[in-house]
Amino acid sequence: MDAQIKQWKRTVEQLYAEPVLDDLAAAQLAAEMARPDMPPMLRQAAAAALPSLRNAMVKGAERRVRDLARRRFGAVLNELRVLTAPRFGKRRRSGETLSPDEFHRHLLGLPSSGHLSNPEIHQAFKRAAKTMHPDGGGTELAFQELATARDALMKGS
Repeated sequence: MDAQIKQWKRTVEQLYAEPVLDDLAAAQLAAEMARPDMPPMLRQAAAAALPSLRNAMVKGAERRVRDLARRRFGAVLNELRVLTAPRFGKRRRSGETLSPDEFHRHLLGLPSSGHLSNPEIHQAFKRAAKTMHPDGGGTELAFQELATARDALMKGS
């Protein structure tokens, strides 16, 4: 699986380096990464990026839709970089030392930097709630944590 993740990282970096993101190729990669046997944070970032990438593929998609897809795909790239970063000694994985704001953004599958609007936060919450809600196969504790993340980000915006 490590070889596959490294290959994905190279491909995602090539796609992201282009001036215009190839939404079809990005959506196909994100769909592969959203499989249940992938690392949880990568799977969540890819699942959060998929709807935006699919909306950006529509002919005549607005610029803001394409920009949102690019930002969400950037979260996938960030997670791939975390997974392929070298780990030495007793150092922690970077995901364990996130600030509360970064943790909330990561939990909702949002980019780790930049301004977020309330509709973006709410949309990310609804997307993540589909899998985290107890009726959707999640746990009550996970859903409460998700709601707390949404509330904290809404207050901060």
